[in-house]
Amino acid sequence: MSLSTRVKTRRTEASLGAEREHFDKQQLSSISKAINSTETPVKEKHARRIILGTHREKGAFTFWSYALGFPLASSSILSWKFCHVLHKVLRDGHRNVLQDCMRHNSSIVEIGQLWGNLHDRYGQLVAIYAKLLNTKMRFHAKHTEIPANLEATDEVLERVAGTDVNNVFQLTVEVFDYMDVELKLAETVLRQLNSSIAISSLTSGQCRLSPLVQVIQDCSQLYHFMVKLLFKLHACLPADTLQGHRDRFRDQFQSLKSFFNRAREMHYFKRLIQIPKLPDSPPNFLHAAALAKHVKPVVVIGDDDDGDDDDDDVETLIDISDSPQQASVPQPDMFDQAFGPPNGAFDDRDLQIETLKRDMEQLRAELERVKAEAQRYITQLKSQINSLEAELEEQRAQKQRALLENEQLRMAMEVARRRNAEHENLQSTFIEADQRSQATEQRYNKLKEKHTELVASHAELLRKSADTVRMLSATQQTQEEVERTKLQLSFEVDRIRQEADLKLEEQKFEMEKLKRELLEKVAEITRINATLQSTEQSSAQMNGSMTALQAEKERLMRSVSEKEAELSSVRQTAQLQQSTVLHERDKSSKELSDLQAKLKEKDRQEELLKQKLLDEQFAMLQGTVAEAENILQDAVAKLDDPLHIRCTSSPDYLISRAEATLSSIDKMKKGQADYVKNMNDAGGLLRSLTQFSHCAADTIINGSATAHMAPTDHADRLTENCRGCATQALQYLKELKSKGTLQRADPASIKIIVHKILSLGQELRPKSLDVRQEELGDLVDKEMAATSAAIEEAVRRIAEMMNQARKDTSGIKLEVNERILKSCTSLMEAIRMLIITSTDLQKEIVEGGRGAASIKEFYARNSRWTEGLISAAKAVGWGATEMVDSADKVVLHTGKYEELIVCSHEIAASTAQLVAASKVKANRHSKKLTMLQQASRHVNEMAANVVASTRTGQDNMEEKDPMDFSGMSLIKLKKEEMESQVKVLELESYLENERLRLGELRKQHYTLAGVPLDQLSEGNDEPSSLVSMFPKGNGEASSLVYKPALMKKPALAQKPSMRQKSPFR
Repeated sequence: MSLSTRVKTRRTEASLGAEREHFDKQQLSSISKAINSTETPVKEKHARRIILGTHREKGAFTFWSYALGFPLASSSILSWKFCHVLHKVLRDGHRNVLQDCMRHNSSIVEIGQLWGNLHDRYGQLVAIYAKLLNTKMRFHAKHTEIPANLEATDEVLERVAGTDVNNVFQLTVEVFDYMDVELKLAETVLRQLNSSIAISSLTSGQCRLSPLVQVIQDCSQLYHFMVKLLFKLHACLPADTLQGHRDRFRDQFQSLKSFFNRAREMHYFKRLIQIPKLPDSPPNFLHAAALAKHVKPVVVIGDDDDGDDDDDDVETLIDISDSPQQASVPQPDMFDQAFGPPNGAFDDRDLQIETLKRDMEQLRAELERVKAEAQRYITQLKSQINSLEAELEEQRAQKQRALLENEQLRMAMEVARRRNAEHENLQSTFIEADQRSQATEQRYNKLKEKHTELVASHAELLRKSADTVRMLSATQQTQEEVERTKLQLSFEVDRIRQEADLKLEEQKFEMEKLKRELLEKVAEITRINATLQSTEQSSAQMNGSMTALQAEKERLMRSVSEKEAELSSVRQTAQLQQSTVLHERDKSSKELSDLQAKLKEKDRQEELLKQKLLDEQFAMLQGTVAEAENILQDAVAKLDDPLHIRCTSSPDYLISRAEATLSSIDKMKKGQADYVKNMNDAGGLLRSLTQFSHCAADTIINGSATAHMAPTDHADRLTENCRGCATQALQYLKELKSKGTLQRADPASIKIIVHKILSLGQELRPKSLDVRQEELGDLVDKEMAATSAAIEEAVRRIAEMMNQARKDTSGIKLEVNERILKSCTSLMEAIRMLIITSTDLQKEIVEGGRGAASIKEFYARNSRWTEGLISAAKAVGWGATEMVDSADKVVLHTGKYEELIVCSHEIAASTAQLVAASKVKANRHSKKLTMLQQASRHVNEMAANVVASTRTGQDNMEEKDPMDFSGMSLIKLKKEEMESQVKVLELESYLENERLRLGELRKQHYTLAGVPLDQLSEGNDEPSSLVSMFPKGNGEASSLVYKPALMKKPALAQKPSMRQKSPFR
């Protein structure tokens, strides 16, 4: 190989290494930005770069190498965003991603199980999401022809299902399970948003909602698969066999439709995704022709621009083809299917979108045409109704005219009766009566024709109404308008029918009335004939008139008979219409009976469903009780486990667990009462049972662990009560498993034993913990304020003493007093600055550690540390007060300088205790902690100045007694020497006794403060040396050395550091 070739090879390797290093750096940056513990949604650009990385390296090796390093078990939000990114990578990543993810399937399952056992809102979501990812990977690993993004054609689905009906059945069940997990995740997310009143505009809500975009994409494809597979199954199997599949599909259809409708209303999804609209009712799988009406739901993803960061570079795809020959032929890839073809080319989805748009325009035009046609029919019907109403008005007018004419005829007959003497007038009256009778007959004929026409128009209206209903039912969007029109037309038809019946009755009444009038006319004619016969003798000329009247009478009688015949025909017509109405009434009664039978069948089905629901609820209750029994039995088994002997717990934690158990017992009792009242809902009882089992198991285990450190008597009683609690709890759960004993099951015995455990825990608590935890927060503030007030009061008193000393003393005494009081004032100022700095640091600790809890809850949760702060603050305030009293006595020459020195040492020790108490929970890099340490050092310096000033003043104020032994003899000197040795021995004995007394006082002090004696250092160490002793337990910061809370602090004795006086000059 030539030199130039080797140089090129090395350069190529160096460039490939640099490119790989740059790729790893970019992937690490994108993964760390996409998966973090902040409650914000995953940015699309980071996920896109991760997906591009999988296509570049043809797998997910780099992604998993970095993802396995995340502490997923420590943060539920971190696990949630990891599942979201993994879902995106599975859907849109390279096809080899599925194989790489299957290698880590067990890790995903473990994360889901871990968070599923914890009571955390995001933890519940992570458990469901992990189950979804597991189901997704197993499904696509089994059916490799279906890609992870579910973008499979109908031909691919047919090939995967095959021709064996068993394979189709199994694939349908797997798709149902797939859809169940997707819908469960969506329902849980939306339910949490409702309970926390979160909206989609907040980052906390968007963090939960962002994975639902992938869920919507999966659900739309799975819905299409289910429809296709169910139609294929119904073509091969009988309908009764697939009843369960249809019921399950109907439930999933309703849940999916509800999910799509709620997501469509949220503002967050409107800019990200176009959600398809499902039909109002599920497809009818019993009719194969319904498959042609099925429209595949299409999801359109919108553009989501998250903004650009300064350190982000644009990642471009590299050539992923296997050979140069394959590069010339475009091969469809899943990456192209997910992100679209490069260079702006159109793919199948663009063509589908255009086709759907054209179909929508055609359907919209068809809908407008149907609406216009329906409006035209409505207008025609309204015009026909108006014309019929006009005809009815005309008939009413004709009726009024007929009545008027009848009245006029009656008046004419009266005139003819008065003028019967005149033959010409009578003849004209008969002629006129004939004419009017003919006119009445003609009007009756017209009424009869109008009635026939009205009946015909009524039938025509009924036919047109039916045609209109059939035409208007062709489209779904105008169904409500058509229904309203149908109701209006039916109302109008009923009204017209009623009016027609009224008209018929009125016509019958008119016929009867006319008949009576004709009879009256015949009676009148008879009376006229009698009158004519009476007048026949007086005038012979009236004979001819009587003959004409007789002929007229006969003609009228014939007319009356004809009218009676016509009246009988009208009666027959009315009877025929009445029979038709009765037939329709019978038909309506039959339909009503059928509807009532269907209603009874529906009621029976509802009763069966209710009974099934009750059985399912009780079965769930039995399963929950069995699981609770397993938890309690496991807790009891740990009591006898030799490995459990090493476990210890504190009485505080046992008390908290016992109180939680008592609360869960009350909730369980309430849930049991609610379930007994309404057995349709066992949710409250199931939740309370789960909480009770875990709390009771924690109480039993922690009770046994606390007994390991308790005295023998307390340990035996505590262990016995733990076993009794388990026995009573198992007995109660046994009664809950049976319907016969469910109502009389009572957890009162469990509550009594838990109260006993709680009282034993309170007896085992240290005596310094007698203050209620809810008062700790207020007590901290009060003690800090009291300490500050004590310091201010001390400064004021020192100033007063200095002013009084300047008035009462002078010379060396004034100089000594001023020096001591100035050093005390400087010490008080240093302590005041220390208290201020400690208060600021304490606020920083509380704000940084309380999270969502209140300040009082933070103090109660860290009660040991809080009581340490209280003890330290009390010690500082007490030391300041004692120091002022000692200084006052020294200035007034009624006290000892040693008292002032001891008070200075005590203040230094108390401030060191306060600093150590603050350092327990403070951040190591906190600036306020540094300021507190500086203030503590300044306090120590000022305390040293006080000691130095006191000792200097003591030296100056002591009278120097000259020791002149020159006049003594040898015997006298020997005697003085022996007396001095005796005095030294007495003082040494007194010193030893005082040291023993000091040790006993300190032991009693620490016993009252709650510190075990084995933690105390041996010897006569200073109390400040105990500041660093913090026993650890239950994850709670331990307190410092406790001071008695209800008694004055005893004076701290020290070994005097006096200068040895030499007996000789």
